[in-house]
Amino acid sequence: MKKIIIFTLLIGSATTLINSNDKQQIIENKIHEEHGMKKLFAPWRTKYTNGEAHKNDGTEKRDECSFCTQLDEQDDEKYFILKRFKYNFVMLNRYPYNAGHLLIISLEHKKNLYDLSPEARQELIELSSHCTKIVQDILKPAAMNIGINLGKIAGAGMPAHLHMHILPRWLGDTNFLPVFGQTKVISIDLTTVYKQLKPSFDALEI
Repeated sequence: MKKIIIFTLLIGSATTLINSNDKQQIIENKIHEEHGMKKLFAPWRTKYTNGEAHKNDGTEKRDECSFCTQLDEQDDEKYFILKRFKYNFVMLNRYPYNAGHLLIISLEHKKNLYDLSPEARQELIELSSHCTKIVQDILKPAAMNIGINLGKIAGAGMPAHLHMHILPRWLGDTNFLPVFGQTKVISIDLTTVYKQLKPSFDALEI
């Protein structure tokens, strides 16, 4: 009887040790087993990544930059530019991962955050907050991705010109169609999204 009691106590101690030290890891492993690693495949962007983005290596001058060219043309509706601010501008990504994929882009042709003035960096962050709120209020995504890719290896399609991604996400936006059918279903076209978002950006003052 004593041996059984001692064995039970040892098992109980081991269980307590696992709960205290490894509980989080066990939970994370279970989630991974059940759901697996989530990936956002975007093969519909192949034309862009193998073309314009493929040849951009971060050394492009201002007159070779698509962002700067679009700014200079002063045709904001054509290029889906939602608004120009003092240091940055906001536009729809013409090669979106999802409907409502925004870019916040420096007005200056700079490639790194530290190349910008403190005022420009502050406005960039402030705009990220406002853009997120506008997209959430109007398009009502389930979640958002926000980020900056610095350098080509990090995934920047235009590495010579700093820009931040504001990406709305919906449940099921990584289904089988893009992987096997080379087809991405984006439920709203750029012109429609532009018209939906434009009034909110017209009213936005920073």
